[in-house]
Amino acid sequence: MSGDRRAAIADALDEAARLLAESASDDAEHCARARRFLEEAGLGTGAAGGNPDELRALAVAVRQGRKRSIRMLTRVVRALLVLGDALAVAPRVDAGVTGAVALYAATTAPFDRRAALRGHTVRASDEEWEFGRGPVITDTGRAILRFVLALDDVAPRPLSSR
Repeated sequence: MSGDRRAAIADALDEAARLLAESASDDAEHCARARRFLEEAGLGTGAAGGNPDELRALAVAVRQGRKRSIRMLTRVVRALLVLGDALAVAPRVDAGVTGAVALYAATTAPFDRRAALRGHTVRASDEEWEFGRGPVITDTGRAILRFVLALDDVAPRPLSSR
């Protein structure tokens, strides 16, 4: 996998646009959620992106623009999960993206979260990825991602405790 994360970031923007377009919120609420998403993702200050069409246009610009890092992808995926929580839906995130973001976030997370994973192989039970060394701890890819991004406090657990 390349270090350039433009495609994955653009896919997340398209997914945010889809979630907003399918939600039953009014226009003002859409604008507020879209702008909050962009601010949390580090992609804007709310000047644009107030509706799904503007998010889709931004996705096109990201795909054609300069290279983007895993750090930016991590911020965008976290913002997408927060948006999904606000809309009470689970956003679609590719398993490869989930794994890459989880690995990066596991190395940059607060100490207590890194400590919970240290010395273990962290395995997604529903996706084809794992990282680390040691006894296996597991959960769904989404649950691991939410833990390392500090959106949930439930750490992956050993297989025997499930």
